[in-house]
Amino acid sequence: MIAVVFPGQGSQQPQMAVPWRDHPSAARWAEADDVLGWDVTRLGVDADADELREPLNCQVALFVHHVVLLEAWRDAHPDVEVAMAAGHSLGEYDALVAAGALGFADALRLVDVRARATQAAAEAMPGTMIAALGFDVAEVTSACAEAGAHVANDNADGQITVSGTPAQLAAVKDLLAEGRGKVRDIPVGAAYHSPHMAAAVEPLGEALDAAPFADAAVPVVANVDARPHTAAGDWPTLLREQVVKPVRWRESVLAMRDAGVDEVVELGATPVLTAMIKRIDRSIGRTAVTTPEEL
Repeated sequence: MIAVVFPGQGSQQPQMAVPWRDHPSAARWAEADDVLGWDVTRLGVDADADELREPLNCQVALFVHHVVLLEAWRDAHPDVEVAMAAGHSLGEYDALVAAGALGFADALRLVDVRARATQAAAEAMPGTMIAALGFDVAEVTSACAEAGAHVANDNADGQITVSGTPAQLAAVKDLLAEGRGKVRDIPVGAAYHSPHMAAAVEPLGEALDAAPFADAAVPVVANVDARPHTAAGDWPTLLREQVVKPVRWRESVLAMRDAGVDEVVELGATPVLTAMIKRIDRSIGRTAVTTPEEL
């Protein structure tokens, strides 16, 4: 069984759309310009790394880029049946498109609302993130509870990210200092997937309630509960919770494996998730498509 997966923020690359612009699916960039009423295409073609780090630019550009790659991959492999889909954070919206639960334009509008809402939430409640590498998730969770910080992503064994204020994260570093792992700063201007994003829930929730979700053709494993979902009515709640709760990626990969997935195809500008999946379970086959030559 094959699953398609999509990475989130941090996987973007300057000029990531350029190698794909001769493929028919690249027309999605122009469609995005029309849907949102601003020059989305320029982000994929001309924006530099600093501009792409801005939450609005990053989320919208990555969402469109992933759909371009999805459609190109499908064209190259018309006989391949996808059994499941999943995405890390922002990538969950691409997974919903891949599964037929949302159309491109409707999902793009939601991503635009999500990006603006999370950026406003970050300004209202500033914070940042760190990566705890080589630690057990229980150890990091305990340190977060003591420091008032929050586990944001359980990505893989020994690869956990934490959100909080600079003071809270400094306390987490101190509590983990005698452990065997390492702690590294993540250069982001927000404490994603934590209560710091609470102000984003209401504006995003209104958009989610109005969005025309359909039942998915294949299950999508959700970030917040690491369970497969097909029902249209599940997603407004799941995507609300996603902005303030941890991404349970390690558990999501195990859920796909337990459902019978033995091959994962990652579609993105940088092969982020395949490296995580290798750490989670080496028996799962991994293919990353980042360039047209890799189709």
